[in-house]
Amino acid sequence: MAEAYCFKCRKKVTIRNATQVTLKNNRPAIQGVCPSCGTKVFRIGKG
Repeated sequence: MAEAYCFKCRKKVTIRNATQVTLKNNRPAIQGVCPSCGTKVFRIGKG
């Protein structure tokens, strides 16, 4: 599973409900939700 930094929890978390997205400049990214607090988390460059 992919990990991302949660700014609310201030730690690395495993992304829940991860979906792969493409940015405007065609870079891959993963977007999801923090499992502990429910905040959106985002990881650029993984795909």
